[in-house]
Amino acid sequence: MDNRFQELFINFLDDDSLLNIFYHCQPVLLDEVSVRISQGGDWDRERWWYKLAQVCRRWRALILDSPTHLGLNLLCTYGTPVAEMLARSPCRPLILDYKDHDITSEEEEGIMLALQHHHDRVRRIRLGPLPFPKLQKIIMAMDKEFPDLDFLHIAPPHKHAAGLELPDTFQAPRLRHLTLMGFSFPIIPPFLAAVVGLATLSLQNLPPSAYFCPDDLLQQLSSLPQLETLTVTFKSPVRSRVLGTQLSHRPITTKVTLPNLRWFWYGGVSTYLEAILSRMTIPRLEWLQITFFHQLHFFMPNVLKLAENLTFGSAEFQFLNDLLRVLVYPREGAAIYTFAIQISSRHLDWQVAFATQIFSRMRTALSAAKYLRLEFRRSYTSLEANNEADCTQWRELLGTFNNVRTLRVNVDYLGQISRALQVDNGELPSKLFPNLRKLEYSARGGNPFATFANVHTNAAGLPVTLVNHSTLPFPIAVFES
Repeated sequence: MDNRFQELFINFLDDDSLLNIFYHCQPVLLDEVSVRISQGGDWDRERWWYKLAQVCRRWRALILDSPTHLGLNLLCTYGTPVAEMLARSPCRPLILDYKDHDITSEEEEGIMLALQHHHDRVRRIRLGPLPFPKLQKIIMAMDKEFPDLDFLHIAPPHKHAAGLELPDTFQAPRLRHLTLMGFSFPIIPPFLAAVVGLATLSLQNLPPSAYFCPDDLLQQLSSLPQLETLTVTFKSPVRSRVLGTQLSHRPITTKVTLPNLRWFWYGGVSTYLEAILSRMTIPRLEWLQITFFHQLHFFMPNVLKLAENLTFGSAEFQFLNDLLRVLVYPREGAAIYTFAIQISSRHLDWQVAFATQIFSRMRTALSAAKYLRLEFRRSYTSLEANNEADCTQWRELLGTFNNVRTLRVNVDYLGQISRALQVDNGELPSKLFPNLRKLEYSARGGNPFATFANVHTNAAGLPVTLVNHSTLPFPIAVFES
């Protein structure tokens, strides 16, 4: 079909048919995953209708006459002459998106103009690591009601990630998604008391002084029954005796049920998290992410009880230079993990010990995992004395995955894993991986798992296929922070 015929055909379409085509041209603007991790997606897509409106007068009139049906918004972002756009464009909802880098004086003036004189039109705000004085000035300009604000995300520079406060007069009764990093609160932002229907609450990089009494936090959460996503992360740990004093003076009496909560991310000390979960019911949880500071012992029965209700089909351990990261997926190849835990720790033997301490108590849930992947991304430049875990530690950890069908190990530290799987007196060590069918690894020259595969095949009657991916990369999955 040539271009002239296409133009003739489309000109014969009535307005309703054209409008239906335009409607289906809308991209996904706030996809669920991006909202859950508190980023909000690619807002540059808000410009999708700009070119369509420039095709001809008919299209422009049809689009501009259907703003609600087509979800039309005006995007204020880097390079946008906001003052000129506001003066010449129709009165449409405003999206303010400055999340990547510093702003010019003209861009700052545009933001201030939108906040001070068009606040009743602002629908979404996302402010990234702007220089602290500029960010503080912009926040102070939010001293009024924003009746249609749906999404608010403010992330200051990391070195200034503390001390920010929203004006007392700020109001956003229709807010659905809130992410604030480094803000100081007397628990939860006071303006949320007037918000009905909040779905996302993300309070990140809270200062140590914000380790408010767990009972106070639970009382505030009880007023947010529509919550679907909750994030509470602290910038640094609190001493155990401080938390112990809090609990002795203010015992936890509040019980809270969050019937709609599906995504929960916590970062801090395990004692605080356990105190919260001991009085919290989350019947529909689908995704749990935890970040712990360095600590020697993890007493977390409530965390494990909560995790056991999730779907475990595939697990990935990442042993990195300064932390251990474990991602558990509902199935092999899934894009989103259901359970993730990250622990600050430098020494490899400690990382293996921490992983064993936690996951040895989750044998029932882990029995569903069919795929296990071990990633080692540790630098060889540091001369650590604790850069190797002994075979007993490895065997105890690996023994929790008794139903794994596929094991994959990358090139670094192959020796440690192969030694852990070495045959003892002709028998498999502690009957590791009784259902294993495939062992994938990367090694140039030699076959470190040949003996294990042969003995396993003879003992279990299940042949183990060895696959050497020596030329394939091993990408590391993304862990949101």
